[in-house]
Amino acid sequence: MNIPDGPKIPSWLQKLQYTLDPLRFLETAAERYGDIFNAPVTGNADTMLLVSHPAAIQQIFSSDTKQFAAPPNQLLRPLVGEYSLLVLEGDRHLQGRKLLLPPFHGDRMRAYGQSIIELADKAFAQLAPSQSFTARSLAQNISMDVILRVVFGLSEGERFYELKQRITTLMDLFKSPLIAGLLFFPNLQKDLGPRSPWGYVRHVQRQIDELLYTEIQARRQHHDPANSDILSLLLSAKDEARGGMTDAELKDELMTLLLAGHETTASAIAWTFYWVHKFPHVRERILQELATLGDAPDPTSIARLPYLTAVCQETLRICPIAVLTVPRAVKEPVELMGYSLQPGIRVFGCIYLTHHRKDLYPDSKQFRPERFLERQFSPYEFLPFGGGVRRCIGEALAWFEMKLVLATILQRYELELSDQKPERPVRGGVTLRPERGVKMVLRSRR
Repeated sequence: MNIPDGPKIPSWLQKLQYTLDPLRFLETAAERYGDIFNAPVTGNADTMLLVSHPAAIQQIFSSDTKQFAAPPNQLLRPLVGEYSLLVLEGDRHLQGRKLLLPPFHGDRMRAYGQSIIELADKAFAQLAPSQSFTARSLAQNISMDVILRVVFGLSEGERFYELKQRITTLMDLFKSPLIAGLLFFPNLQKDLGPRSPWGYVRHVQRQIDELLYTEIQARRQHHDPANSDILSLLLSAKDEARGGMTDAELKDELMTLLLAGHETTASAIAWTFYWVHKFPHVRERILQELATLGDAPDPTSIARLPYLTAVCQETLRICPIAVLTVPRAVKEPVELMGYSLQPGIRVFGCIYLTHHRKDLYPDSKQFRPERFLERQFSPYEFLPFGGGVRRCIGEALAWFEMKLVLATILQRYELELSDQKPERPVRGGVTLRPERGVKMVLRSRR
């Protein structure tokens, strides 16, 4: 077995550097070691291969379940629970995906379009002219409302506000480098009571769990199969092998959708506002494209607009929310990029480095949506939602929400950046977010 080279510093120091400044760590390592290198930045293994070459990523994704297995996401297990789709393996994972996929596609998802537009407009309508705000905070508010309506069918009431407050509290905790770092150092996840860092995380989680179980029990007692929210669909869903989902399974899947479904999308939306208002010609071209649809365009028609789509794609190319794909573990001896790998070795596709390859994206640090109009990139060259059997299940909803929120606000409000300093990606838990939140000001309503 021959293992790719990598940084020579101890693994604990690599983890620390990766936790504090992941992009600098990755760019420095790639500049020295190339398309594949060993960098054990998560977990306890001494070997962890990061790959950015599309051919290698294609080999990994195409060999899912054959030469490579997708192990459970140990990093997120403390947040999403034992029954989350993110931590299930093998047949149980495939069965879980089968149950969860229908709400995120076709007519079911299109039905959410008008709700997204209404919630985006409602959030911005509360701003006064000349009022300053951070796009990240406002986008988080919109995205949380969307996910609560889509997942639970909730738009008001005591439980809606309690869930919203608790989830926001939990995610805000991971703005702290100390709390975020605990995810990468499992041995430090000690519950020493609510006044300790991890103890307070667990305290908030227990409060959320209680709310979720209460909602599940209430909905079981008054279940209406005609409802289109995801909880209603999951309560009606049946697995060929064992029937419906238990309360614990439902709770973990709902927690996964709440955390992964709003936090990541909020950062993506904030980045679109940053780039579109940093370059006014981009904003004007989107408005011109929207004007071709008339006064009351259908949400699906908006989502199909080529330039709007390219803007959202370029946003997630230049600033992907997730840095790495879900890991794959080698199942049988395999050759990857000239290296002979033995079973057990873990391989990650590096989304960020792939999105900044000079051979794919010249001048990769420049925001240029036209790239996506000039050519079509393969799923191994552009992969903001990962790929293979572990591709993000909420990808379609995330794209839909990004496009509709951006289009709605550009059509109805005049905004500008209030801070002209370049915004840079920083760690927020296991994902990246804009460092200062994208500071903006509302100039007027159109």
